[in-house]
Amino acid sequence: MNSFKVIFLVILSGITTGVGAFIGSAIGSVSEEIIAICLSFAAGAMLYIVTGELIPEANKLYKGRMSGLGNILGFLIGIIAVRI
Repeated sequence: MNSFKVIFLVILSGITTGVGAFIGSAIGSVSEEIIAICLSFAAGAMLYIVTGELIPEANKLYKGRMSGLGNILGFLIGIIAVRI
């Protein structure tokens, strides 16, 4: 892929992120239930990406236990960070 197309796609994804943040800000002020629903969808999307793409790729690139241990450690740190 040429560099112009890569830069265009990065800018395009950045614009959609900004538009989504603006819409989320407008909708989020309606009620706390809507915020909770939006955040749960975002968390589900991130879990899907991590479990479907990142973890298998890390296991393929770094054959061994360190990638699995890093995933477990990151998950535990995330749980601790939410509880604090």
